[in-house]
Amino acid sequence: MNEEPAAPMPVILGIDDLRPLPRATRIARTSIEGIQLLREHRDGFIDELWLDHDLGGDDSIMPVVTLMEEAAFSGRPFDIGTVFVHSANPIGAEAVVRALTRWNYHVRRATA
Repeated sequence: MNEEPAAPMPVILGIDDLRPLPRATRIARTSIEGIQLLREHRDGFIDELWLDHDLGGDDSIMPVVTLMEEAAFSGRPFDIGTVFVHSANPIGAEAVVRALTRWNYHVRRATA
């Protein structure tokens, strides 16, 4: 009997200091961890990337956004299906959406 190979598990990454994000396959809790997580997946496809703007204390998602912008600027954007921004900070969330949309990432506001 010839069985179809199993479909690969989707790669769903989350960068959020508090939310559990049950669908995520990996979660980073700080911007530094988030940058490392994206670098680990640099050459693969990321089905979904969930971003929270405020990451506790003075930390925010903006260093991760900068990494993604720089990658797009250099002609090698991260290969991401959809970026979901799920922040309780509407001004911060809108800044993330605008910045990433400008570089042709597929971005949506969401609730997590």
